[in-house]
Amino acid sequence: MVTLSDYAGLSPAWCPGCGNFGILKALNKALVELGIEPHQVLMVSGIGQAGKLPHYTRGNVFNSLHGRPVPPAIGAKIANPELVVIVISGDGDGYGEGGNHFIHAARRNHDITYLVHNNQVYGLTKGQASPTSDAGFVTKTTPYGTTNPLNPVVLAIASGASFVGRGFAGDMGHLTGLIKEGIVHKGFSLIDILQPCISFNHKNTFQWYRERVYKLGEGDTYDPGDKKAALEKALEWGERIPIGIIYRKELPVYEDQLPALSKGPLVTQKIEPGRAESLINEFI
Repeated sequence: MVTLSDYAGLSPAWCPGCGNFGILKALNKALVELGIEPHQVLMVSGIGQAGKLPHYTRGNVFNSLHGRPVPPAIGAKIANPELVVIVISGDGDGYGEGGNHFIHAARRNHDITYLVHNNQVYGLTKGQASPTSDAGFVTKTTPYGTTNPLNPVVLAIASGASFVGRGFAGDMGHLTGLIKEGIVHKGFSLIDILQPCISFNHKNTFQWYRERVYKLGEGDTYDPGDKKAALEKALEWGERIPIGIIYRKELPVYEDQLPALSKGPLVTQKIEPGRAESLINEFI
């Protein structure tokens, strides 16, 4: 039986009080509650403080280039669909450098779970504006304030993602449940996690979020299967910010449509060098 001790990794080097700690604990707890062993998990990360998370837990790990964790995650899932593939990015890594990969992974509905630590600032490189920084946010690179921010939740829904959620690092219990829902969902799952950066973002603090976030599905009749309603919720930002499952729909999964996987995972299939040789000869 898997326990939290099975997911004990290196000691985190994050700033004391960083929102990343809540995400790490929620992810470990979600995996344990789902009964998933570390050897069944592949965590693919990019560059940044968020990208360090896989080293602070246990499981198979692939560290990619900045903004490029999604392509290797997709390749791994195609090669071995039995893996639980979790991509871990920050808002700059995932929505800036990796924005193109994010959109098309959502569109194709790959069966991966994408956890994005959204602190609305570049933390590793000491406080530059990110794609999600609030309008007017002053940083070293935007001394006169930022322009309009990207809304990743709206973008994910519009791009065709079949599961879109938003969590808050300051509510570990709620975030644990949300991560569990994202992992068990068949298809592309985005969980945008509001993660305060105590060192470089002094606006979007834990207190700022606690005064604004409210949970969908508690005391309301919200239907996450209603795409129009989901887009309306996704557009809420400011005095009230919804967290929870914003959109969920069962859609065809990319990996289920690949003829090559009809005989089982590629990693278990017999290698036929002759087929590769004939293909290579076409390009010689």
